[in-house]
Amino acid sequence: MKYLFLTLACLMVVSCSNQSTKSMQKQGDFAHIVYFWLTTPNSQEDRKAFETSLINFINHSKYIKTKHVGVPANTNRPVIDRSYSYCLSLTFANKADQDLYQEEDVHLQFIKESSHLWEKVIVYDSENILKD
Repeated sequence: MKYLFLTLACLMVVSCSNQSTKSMQKQGDFAHIVYFWLTTPNSQEDRKAFETSLINFINHSKYIKTKHVGVPANTNRPVIDRSYSYCLSLTFANKADQDLYQEEDVHLQFIKESSHLWEKVIVYDSENILKD
């Protein structure tokens, strides 16, 4: 249940609550939210390497419509899990584009460069139910 709240929190960053349903759909009908727990989260060297690789990859993807890279916000309520190191929230036009993104060279390069830096990853994929 706590991960559902994490996913919703990251989606809220991507889609501001005051936007209309129509403008939210333009952001992409497929959301891909990834939480990373770094093996050594206090290592500035590891954080810099992770961020550099991640940002390079998402800036060169052909399929990402919107992107957000975040760290836990300084909030404290019972429903909030701040144990992760980074949250990546992406949207795609549709599932087909997200499937293509999974096999993109830049995505595969990021995994190759950075997978040794994390101890845990959780992915939440969802399809938009809001239609015109």
